[in-house]
Amino acid sequence: MRNEKKDQKSKDRTSWKRANFKKKTCPFESGALKLDHKEPRTLQKFTSERGKIMPCRISMVSARKQRALALAIKRARYLALLPYVAD
Repeated sequence: MRNEKKDQKSKDRTSWKRANFKKKTCPFESGALKLDHKEPRTLQKFTSERGKIMPCRISMVSARKQRALALAIKRARYLALLPYVAD
């Protein structure tokens, strides 16, 4: 009797998690944003307040686009479009 209730509760929890789970997609692959080192406003969305590049698990950028994003941010820093550190 007790095990049946426990099994039912665990099934309810897992089905709720599956129903409410929504996979996030890469904003660059959907075409919503353009990845270019000459657009500092777009690149600022993917840097922290201190100027660090956000990891892909937080920004939800794919691995390939994350490498291109890091390169674009570094180029923008070199051209003085983005700061290296926060003021």
